[in-house]
Amino acid sequence: MEELLQQVTNGLAVGGVYALVALGYTMVYGVLRLINFAHGELFTLGAYLGFTFLASSLAGGRLGAAGGLVVLALLVAGLVGLSGVLLERAAYRPLREAPRLSAVVSALGASIFLQNALMLVYGARFQVYPEDALPSGSVALGAARVPAMRVAVALVSLGLMAALWLFVNRTRTGTAIRAVALDRDAARLCGIDVDGVVRTVFLVGPALGGVAGLMVGLTYGQVGFTMGWSYGMKAFTAAILGGIGNVPGAMLGGLLLGLAESLGSAYVSSAWKDAIAFVVLVVVLLVRPTGILGERVAEKA
Repeated sequence: MEELLQQVTNGLAVGGVYALVALGYTMVYGVLRLINFAHGELFTLGAYLGFTFLASSLAGGRLGAAGGLVVLALLVAGLVGLSGVLLERAAYRPLREAPRLSAVVSALGASIFLQNALMLVYGARFQVYPEDALPSGSVALGAARVPAMRVAVALVSLGLMAALWLFVNRTRTGTAIRAVALDRDAARLCGIDVDGVVRTVFLVGPALGGVAGLMVGLTYGQVGFTMGWSYGMKAFTAAILGGIGNVPGAMLGGLLLGLAESLGSAYVSSAWKDAIAFVVLVVVLLVRPTGILGERVAEKA
């Protein structure tokens, strides 16, 4: 029972990270019908920015406190969100009316560019977070003791997902996002600023991914310039698993994928961790090709 609680907590923490990154994929797809392959690199940028702030004299050791970590998360989210807006302006907006293949090629090129830019700036070696800045301690869950950072990651991820759901479903901006996702031309005729909606999507999605990257860095203590590829692929898998273009689906898919990985690694074999995740995906797609909650795509006459 103790081990089960630990694995479930680990699964929720990892799954929460997958879900936050998957939300960036699914929001962009819902609005533009585009897979932002550079999203994984924005996640990596968040991890590296966290390292930069923590290793600099600006941060020092003061960010070990909860309040300092909140400030750090806001800084990272803001900078990565701004990077997402700039990415959309440079790589995607000029090709918005072009064939979809052109946008896909641009997304792949942006991914390669950002990955190599991070390597040139920070080096090819893993960067290690300062030990005095890493949260420590554990939390008692029944008879089990779980690292406090894992519990914090799970709770923060769930809180951010709930906040995004409220934003999309309970605000005017969220209503505009849903309208553009349903029919971009009709939304424009109704007076909705489509470009503004797209900017918002590219601000919010990367911001969540940046916070996820920061949490991964704080949890494992080191980051590498290629980490966006593995986490990005897992998050993309989670988005498909839940239903691409479906915000609740991305949340559910990420959590299920994290739990499947954690439990499979503990009770089957850690060597099969990645394979188990993709087997779950294949089974779901065979039974329900549009994902668990269904793909959100507008039907046009």
